[in-house]
Amino acid sequence: QVQLVESGGGLVQAGGSLRLSCAASGSFASIRTMGWYRQVPGKLRELVASITSTSTTNYADSVKGRFTISRDNAKNTVYLQMNSLKPEDTAVYYCNADITRYGYGNRNFWGQGTQVTVSS
Repeated sequence: QVQLVESGGGLVQAGGSLRLSCAASGSFASIRTMGWYRQVPGKLRELVASITSTSTTNYADSVKGRFTISRDNAKNTVYLQMNSLKPEDTAVYYCNADITRYGYGNRNFWGQGTQVTVSS
């Protein structure tokens, strides 16, 4: 059974920083693209940042220059360093990974979500 477990959310003042982590566990052959999404009530889930297995990154325009995505392939973990946080960054942040399982091919997995709240 593959699981994505997130950590690092919380409450921070505007201008502050947080670092999210997401570790994949279970039995699988490889992880391709990993990413972070966020969602606020009443809105669609949106991509924040993604990173391929060769570390090519992609960011939403709203977070460029403030957030940095990285991954440690040896630990099957993806990180999101969030700096200069703004109240509009408040959301539930979800980890996402494209994982190849033995005998089952590729499938997309989601973490349980972690709340990030930025106070003004």
